[in-house]
Amino acid sequence: MPQEMPAPDDAHLAFIALGANLTHPVEHVRAAGEALASLRESRRLRISSLYRTAPIGIRDQPDFINAVAMLQTRLTAPQLLDALFAVEHAFGRRRDFHHAPRTLDLDLLLYDDLIVDSPRLLLPHPRMHLRAFVLVPLLEIAPDCRIPGRGRAAAWLPAVSRHRVERLDD
Repeated sequence: MPQEMPAPDDAHLAFIALGANLTHPVEHVRAAGEALASLRESRRLRISSLYRTAPIGIRDQPDFINAVAMLQTRLTAPQLLDALFAVEHAFGRRRDFHHAPRTLDLDLLLYDDLIVDSPRLLLPHPRMHLRAFVLVPLLEIAPDCRIPGRGRAAAWLPAVSRHRVERLDD
């Protein structure tokens, strides 16, 4: 159960990408959305529809199921990243190689308007503006979203218009 929500003056707005393509990905993404709703000192405000998307990088793997969630949190960005890694671990996430198939992938996309470039954390997520599987669900729940240093998220849709993104029926 979520803890009491912070007052607006110490709350932060974060967006998380959810994705999976192994072991019942639809169920994993839905369950991960519920796990995000239960993070300490956080409240899930919205979650997008589910989308089926083609894999990027290694093509010989199953399609992905993706979504984006909007959270209000009192956690710092590094604390939130740790919490996301813990959720991934609970779902059996392994990091065998880059673009590998996965049971669950949670990426911290945005945290307020914060820009961070450290070995452990990059904000905004460095490739989010080039991924239809991020932009389409993000814009569903936050149509006026801006990406720090890049402008309106919607302005990047033409760059990803050739990517296959199929909204799943609820």
